Amino acid sequence: MQRFEYKVVPAPRRGEKVKGAKTTEARFAHALTRAMNEMAAEGWEYLRTDTLPVEERVGLTGRTTTFQHMLVFRKELAPGATAKAPLAALPMPGFDDPATADDIELDPMDVAARRAALVARPQFGPAPRVSATTDTGLAPSVGPARSAGPGGGGQAAE
Repeated sequence: MQRFEYKVVPAPRRGEKVKGAKTTEARFAHALTRAMNEMAAEGWEYLRTDTLPVEERVGLTGRTTTFQHMLVFRKELAPGATAKAPLAALPMPGFDDPATADDIELDPMDVAARRAALVARPQFGPAPRVSATTDTGLAPSVGPARSAGPGGGGQAAE
């Protein structure tokens, strides 16, 4: 049975200025060709292009949906090999040196517990009550007050 590893990268958004490419289509085709050739040089086979919806934040509470174009590549794994899990998916406090997932022996239950702990949300108690004092409508005093002296000029008495 064939096993593949997949890689998804964003498609270029703009064309590149290159000698001989005068039109927008030619510049974009060159940018796409360059991106695909770079992946092919690393052993990745182009599979397809997908357009996927992404929900983005707009302002504080708003959300909007945009569409992203993604290039999907695949690479055949060697027989008997398994795909390496990304280290970001396996949080391991205490390991300072960079290592691959193959260098670390993990108990599957330990990994599941760590992932569950990352997803768990802390529980907060109810918000404290705000005292119901009467509002006088006056601003609080923040410094030495200047009084209108006998002359009424608003100058501080000396």
